[in-house]
Amino acid sequence: MPSTRDIADLSGGANQAGVRAHNERLVLSLVRRHGALSKAQVARLSGLSAQTVTIIMRALEQDGLLLRGAPVRGKVGQPSVPMLLNPDGALSFGLKIGRRSADLVLMDFMGEVRARVRETYIYPHTRAVLAFVQRGVAALTAPLTPPAKGRIAGLGIAMPFELWNWAETLGVTAQQMDDWRGFDVMAEVSAVCGLPVFLQNDGTAACGAEFLFGHGRATGTYGYFSIGSFVGGGLVLDGRLVTGPTGNAGAFGTIRVAGPDGRRRPLLDCASMRVLEQMVEHAEGAASDLWDSPEDWSGIGPAVRTWVAQTAGYLSEAILSACSVLEFEAIIIDGNMPGDERAALVEATVAALAGQDMAGIRPFRLLAGSLGHDAQVLGGASLPIIARYLVDTSVLFKGA
Repeated sequence: MPSTRDIADLSGGANQAGVRAHNERLVLSLVRRHGALSKAQVARLSGLSAQTVTIIMRALEQDGLLLRGAPVRGKVGQPSVPMLLNPDGALSFGLKIGRRSADLVLMDFMGEVRARVRETYIYPHTRAVLAFVQRGVAALTAPLTPPAKGRIAGLGIAMPFELWNWAETLGVTAQQMDDWRGFDVMAEVSAVCGLPVFLQNDGTAACGAEFLFGHGRATGTYGYFSIGSFVGGGLVLDGRLVTGPTGNAGAFGTIRVAGPDGRRRPLLDCASMRVLEQMVEHAEGAASDLWDSPEDWSGIGPAVRTWVAQTAGYLSEAILSACSVLEFEAIIIDGNMPGDERAALVEATVAALAGQDMAGIRPFRLLAGSLGHDAQVLGGASLPIIARYLVDTSVLFKGA
């Protein structure tokens, strides 16, 4: 169970009239963070009175947001009844717009994916993405009952900001990506799906998903490295996801490392799946499995092993730079790759760090991310849930 420090950002409930909405969010946030809580535990953690907690939890149960768990009997007194989030209590869509693929998922209140659709492409085009969203939302909504449709909180988008700047790196012309310049993606997506739409940088969204559903439940301060077509990241300090004024805080891909020729280059130029794609194409031909089968790279040859070793070296250098500025409890490495490859990359990075001068660096844990390919899209799907049901939305996530 997380310590009191881990839930400190969720405290601050009040009993005054007119703040019930905040207190409901507070209760839901505590239950989400701990998995299951009795009324007495919620009262202790929140600072709310027992009577207030009883009224709030009864209302949340009637609204279908909380479920009663099995009674826990102690030695004396009445049994304690833990309350849990109802997975059917709320649904949301998550959309990841990537440089090589788009994913759309329907997520429940517990963070489980109920259904998904996926599309790959050479590069993202605004009209194609909108058509994908329109088809996908219709397909994923069709099997739902009318009450379930009424519980859809909205659609959250996770995508790189300023996509038009990546044309050269993607191997397409500036004109092909220029439609994104000035494109109001939130308004356009809302127009085709008819839902409230929220937006976040893809790296920060992935970090936010780890914060809500993965290691973030027990780790107060960590840096998050996300390996995709390029390298992004996120930053959690003292149990709060930090986005920064422009939403790009924790953009570890811009840290300079010594490239293959010894020149200082951004990490994203050296340690990305774009580099792996080029290696596979040079050695074996088609690299489509990287994007078409993000959870199964068994058909890809030995280029992956070489890429893992090289990437680990670059990551170790960038991690030391980051840890020279902030005292992280942990560094989390995640990305659009199978779980065994994430584990191999973490193991190789641990070995690479063993050869680095760690003087003056606080010891930290190096962990594989919990969500892999789904981190970004689940981070997107979390945005409507946070906005509607959880506390402190301006700190947890900040829209563009």
